Amino acid sequence: MPDLLALYRARGFLQEATPGLAARLARGPVTAYIGFDPTADSLHVGNLVPVMGLAWLQRAGGTPIALVGAGTAMVGDPSGKRTERPVLPVEQIDANAAAIRSQLGRFLRFPGAAGDQDRAPRNNDARMRNNADWLRRLGLMEFLRDTGKHFTVSYMLQKEAVKSRMEAGISYTEFSYMLVQAYDYWHLFTAEGCELQMGGSDQWGNITAGIELVSRRESREVHGLVFPLITTSSGAKFGKSEGDNIWLDPARTSPYKLYQFWLNTDDRDVEQYLKLFTFLELDEIGSLVAAQRQDPASRPAQRRLAWVATALVHGEAEADKARAASEALFGRGSGGDSDDRAIQVIAESSDIPVHTMPRTELGDGMLLVHVLVRVGLASSKADARRGLQGGGYYVNGPQISDVSRRLTPDDFGGRGWVLLRKGKKNYVKLILQ
Repeated sequence: MPDLLALYRARGFLQEATPGLAARLARGPVTAYIGFDPTADSLHVGNLVPVMGLAWLQRAGGTPIALVGAGTAMVGDPSGKRTERPVLPVEQIDANAAAIRSQLGRFLRFPGAAGDQDRAPRNNDARMRNNADWLRRLGLMEFLRDTGKHFTVSYMLQKEAVKSRMEAGISYTEFSYMLVQAYDYWHLFTAEGCELQMGGSDQWGNITAGIELVSRRESREVHGLVFPLITTSSGAKFGKSEGDNIWLDPARTSPYKLYQFWLNTDDRDVEQYLKLFTFLELDEIGSLVAAQRQDPASRPAQRRLAWVATALVHGEAEADKARAASEALFGRGSGGDSDDRAIQVIAESSDIPVHTMPRTELGDGMLLVHVLVRVGLASSKADARRGLQGGGYYVNGPQISDVSRRLTPDDFGGRGWVLLRKGKKNYVKLILQ
């Protein structure tokens, strides 16, 4: 594993690591873990940096442990938060943890993975652990005796996660979080032989507390490594679109919307995202970036990023559907049946607003101007007419500029619905009842 740190540096994963980690990796494979907070029933693209970090570690020969924090979620991590997180019911935490486990299987090789059940287990198969298994049965007196005595209050107050919250106030529960996470590291070291904890740079204080606990209780050296927190070139927080998280669960963010998220990457960010969120070789990434500079309008780097990153999360079939839908609607489709299938993909997306209209009200047809106002794609009939004259509206894909155009039962075909679009992003699925 001597090349792991060089790989992390080249692809933009490495922000900080403990002294001696390079020497430890040079001695052979290492077991490493990252914790995932089950405060929602899905990971989002902001979690992909640590997920890909674990995946690269496994490819380099290391053993990854994905730790779902159903135990620590009952305490709440104050890192990066101005106020205390709400504590979820235990049942909700456990349900969220189960959902996260299935998503990680897209990136890590677990024993008995789909299509791989017949092979013998490998030494570095990924492991899934849940810290509820040891934290929820841990006695308070035992915890204070074996963990709390190794940390002074002054040591804890120096940690940024605590220091930043002192003015606004921090509960004893959250103040204790770093000790609980440190216990995780000690447990995984003694039970699993784990010698490396990784995470986002906001976790550095928690990681070093775990290193301290292992050193004091076991007199052994373990290590930590943190990844940078990603922001866009415009300074916005990475992983959101129009203020909403981009989730890995297709029920919360459709494969088509995920594809569009990557496709809309700023030219200034696309090289970094290709390095972080795909397994493409650096030479191929360099070629894509060069092609992007020569012909920015065709967006070759963004289109490759969108397909590869969507395929990683949802599989190649869903990525193909999302690409076909995108190309059909934005002028790169081949027309005919393929474009019809693309329209179907978008219309079935959970992201598309739905309106209904009685068949009797439509009759033989209704002016599209009236329909656009009714479904909320125009603020008034005058607004609709201006939009049509400017070529800003589409019905089932084709652009419409005729202000006298009527929406008729033929537009609904045998599907019972029609897809209306304003501009590039605003859709409405109109269902005929």
